[in-house]
Amino acid sequence: MSVTIDITGLPHERIVFCPSPLAELANSLHALSEPAHHPGQHAWTTTTAAALEPGLADRLHEADFMWRSTRSDFLIPAQPRETLGEELDDIDRLDDEKFVGSALEISCSSAHYGRGLPSPLVDEHSRRRALDLAAARGPRQAAFVARVLADPAGMRAWIRRLLEDCDEAFFGDTWRRVRFQLSADARHKSELLRRKGLAEALAAASPALALEEDDRGSRIVVDKLVQGRTSARDTAVTLIPTVFGWPHLTAVYGPGWQPVIHYPAAAHEVGGTPPVDLVRARVEALAHPMRMNLCRSLARGPYSTSELADAHAITAPEVSRHLAVLKKAGLLTTQRRGRYVLHQLDFPVVARLGSDFLESVLR
Repeated sequence: MSVTIDITGLPHERIVFCPSPLAELANSLHALSEPAHHPGQHAWTTTTAAALEPGLADRLHEADFMWRSTRSDFLIPAQPRETLGEELDDIDRLDDEKFVGSALEISCSSAHYGRGLPSPLVDEHSRRRALDLAAARGPRQAAFVARVLADPAGMRAWIRRLLEDCDEAFFGDTWRRVRFQLSADARHKSELLRRKGLAEALAAASPALALEEDDRGSRIVVDKLVQGRTSARDTAVTLIPTVFGWPHLTAVYGPGWQPVIHYPAAAHEVGGTPPVDLVRARVEALAHPMRMNLCRSLARGPYSTSELADAHAITAPEVSRHLAVLKKAGLLTTQRRGRYVLHQLDFPVVARLGSDFLESVLR
């Protein structure tokens, strides 16, 4: 079985490889809700979930049907923007019927998705189906879907606030790490498309993607456990690389939506694989007992140099020297608050060193 995208006559200029902050945020939320699907992101999901503010965690649980087993279509934009805010603005421009239909896309079976169902806002059967399937997932999801159907505008604003709060709490820093990797992947595939053709670019993106050409025309074939068909002759095709989405390959091909393929980028772990010299520097930085003690403090929150000096009964210059070593190894983040510079352990980085170290500093 497969999803087929008809691209007969479509100029290659309208086949675009481009990263999307919204799509990557959706995949990171999926990884948080289904960590077993993403063993390569275990360190990130563990540390991020542990640091979530309880209210934010509750709201994510309430809405997680939009990304847990699939992605609501509006979370994978056909026209990626530079910032998450711009992509959320595009969602705000959708009319209520399209927004609700895409938000509750989970209510469509694979057999219905390609043909489309009427919006739950105007069709009683679609409405009952959405409510029944949400109820099967639990009372919170049922209440959430009921609220979406009763107040689309209010819930659209609620979802936007939720995604913005995720960006502030954890995704903003994560996006700064992965966007260069995703941009490089997209540039590489774009160059392959330009120099060697679409077949080579698709094969480099995923072995599940192929180009078929015959006397009937040209088609992108996506190897999926569903049967579907759509056309991009009058629109375009967007291919979005993802780190958090690996190993999943997602295709948007519903009626009324420009086709989008969300494919795993070449490296599967957040930030890629660090150079051996950097790993050695991190291990050596942590070998000193005082730096290990400083890390135990910095794991619990941000501290200034003078606070650390008082806590560990050493001088401020000594603290500064130890912090310089930790910072050079990429183990710290810093922020300025007024005249104070605060230091904190960089959890995603140290988690990749191993769970034993993480447990030791959080003990």
